[in-house]
Amino acid sequence: MSPVFLTAYVLAFPVIVACVLFYLVRAFHSDWLQAKAENRPMI
Repeated sequence: MSPVFLTAYVLAFPVIVACVLFYLVRAFHSDWLQAKAENRPMI
């Protein structure tokens, strides 16, 4: 494993994780607002 590849992976991994986390939080927030508008519980 070359140092360049390892460095790129270490720098890119947090970006990928942040994108996935943003997607999940956005979906949860959307569902939460929809449930609140329909006056029903989230669970």
